[in-house]
Amino acid sequence: MIIGLVAMMSVLSMSAQGIYDISVKDDLGNDVSLADYKGKVLLIVNTATRCGFTPQYDELEALYEKYHAQGFEILDFPCNQFGEQAPGTIEEIHQFCTMNFNIKFPQFDKIDVNGANESPLFTYLKAQKGFGGFDLDDQRGKFMDEMLRKQDADYDKKSDIKWNFTKFLVSRDGRVVKRYEPTDKMTDVDADILMEMNPVLSNIMARRSVRKYLDKPVEHEKLEVIVRAGINAPSGMNRQPWIVRVVEDQQLIADVNEVFKRNNPEQVARDPNFKNMFRNAPNLICVCTPAEGGGELDAGLLGENMMLAAQAMGLGTCCLGGPVRFLNTNADARFFLDRLDIPEGYKLNYILAIGYPDEQPEAKPRDASKVKYIQ
Repeated sequence: MIIGLVAMMSVLSMSAQGIYDISVKDDLGNDVSLADYKGKVLLIVNTATRCGFTPQYDELEALYEKYHAQGFEILDFPCNQFGEQAPGTIEEIHQFCTMNFNIKFPQFDKIDVNGANESPLFTYLKAQKGFGGFDLDDQRGKFMDEMLRKQDADYDKKSDIKWNFTKFLVSRDGRVVKRYEPTDKMTDVDADILMEMNPVLSNIMARRSVRKYLDKPVEHEKLEVIVRAGINAPSGMNRQPWIVRVVEDQQLIADVNEVFKRNNPEQVARDPNFKNMFRNAPNLICVCTPAEGGGELDAGLLGENMMLAAQAMGLGTCCLGGPVRFLNTNADARFFLDRLDIPEGYKLNYILAIGYPDEQPEAKPRDASKVKYIQ
């Protein structure tokens, strides 16, 4: 029991760290701090030289040559835990890889990625991104699943590394973005690296809906920049059919929140962290569109620009519809809409909660099967 508790505390401690707090040993046995890689996009891989996936070295080197000049690094950690397919010393492994695959990315000392002697780096990586499963529609994925399930019927419920050439993609700011199993397509890895290398694309991929905020209002200057990004969104025939109101008045938010609490006591009671009806955000961006319809598409583009601008500035946002319905239908909350000074012929369409985030939510899955290319 004591051993289990110590192991659990070790994992929790490692999870509380960031990747740049970890050091590893290079192929000469020297300590290397991963803080040396701050600002770079990383692909961290456990490899083997006598594995069916060993030819992936060719594809890894191709990725390295394609993106290295833009700030991309591959960190290669040979591991002999899977079928003893990485025999020999690190010197012998490095010689094999340079002679057969002409790799130029750095190789580090041999490690364990699972078990009592596993590298702290892989303890951290597994804590950030657990096993997501093999693609059972892929022949290799199906084979791996069947092989591992014979050894352990519940293998897929554990976060441990399943085989050689598992990969972790790390963003420029140290977030573990994605985990790839050895059977995952390298074209998908390539596409994700491109998304992280490009600052616009990486910002899009990093944006999340934030529902917990620090008790700290956003500076007026930052709100101005965010709104400027919004109003420069595309607009059909440049009609700009939206009206924007930015709420910085904390008392106004508090006053309308009291009305909400009186009308929704059960909902408020269910949330022990409730501060206000706007997901507890300290500031609001209210977007209005013509009351008779039209302008919704333009308003949506406006909002997306503002959310991405906020993300780029270290702020969180959440697009809200529930508070809008409450404000539009509750007579006691009319003073809030009056204060917004919405022109006649317009209605409140949506509200962006905005503030400094107090959480880092994981990305929700996206259904790529809904996309079809007509070629």
